[in-house]
Amino acid sequence: MSVQDTQATTPETTETHGVILTDVAAGKVKSLLEQEGRDDLRLRIGVQPGGCSGLIYQLYFDERSLDGDLVRDFDGVEVVVDRMSAPYLGGATIDFADTIEKQGFTIDNPNAGSSCACGDSFS
Repeated sequence: MSVQDTQATTPETTETHGVILTDVAAGKVKSLLEQEGRDDLRLRIGVQPGGCSGLIYQLYFDERSLDGDLVRDFDGVEVVVDRMSAPYLGGATIDFADTIEKQGFTIDNPNAGSSCACGDSFS
């Protein structure tokens, strides 16, 4: 019975949101979680009103499971998006840059019509 239950929920789990986490970003998330010594955290991405362009990204580790969360697994890294943020983030790609010019997580969002110079805010 549990095999059928797992099979029934697998497609729903893998297709709950359209955010993509690159292999490089997934590796960085795993590394950060190992440094923290925690295996109960997931990467949460969302949007909220603010910033110079109208909406600002939120990207942080979260241990909570909120009602309506959409979850997708990337090689052992769970990415969580709340239902209100999902329409703004469909097709967005989270990557990790480690160059002389930039270090940190980046978000390439095809839904952003415009963004500010720092790239943290969009509309």
